[in-house]
Amino acid sequence: MLVGDSGVGKTCLLVRFKDGAFLAGSFISTVGIDFRNKVLTVDGVKVKLQVCPHVPGSISLAALALLLLYDVTNKASFDNIQAWLTEIHEYAQQDVVLMLLGNKVDSAQDRVVKREDGEKLAKEYGVPFMETSAKSGLNVELAFTAIAKELKHRSMKLPNEPKFKLHDYVKKEVRGSGCCRS
Repeated sequence: MLVGDSGVGKTCLLVRFKDGAFLAGSFISTVGIDFRNKVLTVDGVKVKLQVCPHVPGSISLAALALLLLYDVTNKASFDNIQAWLTEIHEYAQQDVVLMLLGNKVDSAQDRVVKREDGEKLAKEYGVPFMETSAKSGLNVELAFTAIAKELKHRSMKLPNEPKFKLHDYVKKEVRGSGCCRS
């Protein structure tokens, strides 16, 4: 499930992931739950992800993973992350896979939340972090692939297989864009 304030780009991120397209222009915030399915091959195993943007009051115990988004051009959306984390801890499964995403990094000239601030907050809460752009596609596939890898490893715990470390995978694989850092 994609979680975060209205306007942070949840639906755009979902459409970029599923269809490889960008929803240009402004549109009415997601009213209904719009599930999108996509099958990824992770380490030779097919993993089906059923993803939907969050609708207020709908953080579900059924969600196995939550991508928590804020908009790097909107300080309030970043400031509200703590409230979202409180809601997640109250309503989501205890072992839910959680990742923090700073979205809209393609809008470098409008950035008000520094990458370092996102990294610091993620470290404080012990969650992996990356910056994304639904518009350019930066790290979108990677975010979902990382989640899929974690879910696959949790469901197929093989005795001789080393434990998958989501934090380490994200740190190793994340691609920053020089133009978008501040």
